[in-house]
Amino acid sequence: MTTPEIPDSHKDLLNAQVGVLGTIGVSGRPQLSATWFLADGETVKISLNTTRQKVKNLRAEPKVSFLIFDPANPYKYVELRGDAEITPDDDYAFADQVGAKYGSDLRDRDQPGETRVVVAIKPTRVVAWG
Repeated sequence: MTTPEIPDSHKDLLNAQVGVLGTIGVSGRPQLSATWFLADGETVKISLNTTRQKVKNLRAEPKVSFLIFDPANPYKYVELRGDAEITPDDDYAFADQVGAKYGSDLRDRDQPGETRVVVAIKPTRVVAWG
């Protein structure tokens, strides 16, 4: 199975400031969260604190949706549907990359003893509109 690609007309959205992460909550209903992200080629990666419900949801059910829309034209968007791959970020190496993009130290957002993970979205479907 080949990985679906983001159309050239929508690749600029990978530079957006915020995307919306959709996970499946314990009730089976969607949970949506605005998140910071980095794009590595066409792979979207997110730094998350492991105490957050998003991470708990993803560990229980790794199905995910990530929506990025153009703030100048909200009818132009790309949605990545697929599976989340979670890896530890104990040394904050990836969190530091995210922090550099957003001018923030993610350590300041975490309590002592909390840890972070990298969530990479592996799309099985790409939906582009606009």
